[in-house]
Amino acid sequence: MSYLLIIDDDEDFATAVATVLRVAGHDVRIELDLSAAVRSMTERRPDLVLLDVMFPEDSTGGFELARKIRQSHDAVKDVPILMLTAVNTRFPLGFSAKDIDEDWLPVTDFLEKPVDLDVLAERVDAILANRRRTRAQAPPAAS
Repeated sequence: MSYLLIIDDDEDFATAVATVLRVAGHDVRIELDLSAAVRSMTERRPDLVLLDVMFPEDSTGGFELARKIRQSHDAVKDVPILMLTAVNTRFPLGFSAKDIDEDWLPVTDFLEKPVDLDVLAERVDAILANRRRTRAQAPPAAS
């Protein structure tokens, strides 16, 4: 069972996503604000983070948290991040999956809201399967 962390200020959306992912067999935790999310990641390392972009306290908080995760020196720096947002190419500061890179948008994948929950569940499973394959193919760590 994979442990997933949903970080989104929209409680109704986060609860709907969590319900679908729990039914699919995942252990899911929801954090509604960025500070709680950071604490949560230090308490238990997620296998996947589902992250919104905009938060009431910081309109680009999701971007900043993704960068913070990637720049950390602990166990969370390689956690896959699936960004979920209503901000897209139709907005002046919009972006899309083609903008994913290690500096500006350091996420594993991107889905636009409103998201089809079946597509979301499939994407989560694909990311986790890829992660398992990558780990299985990695050379053993030097002791």
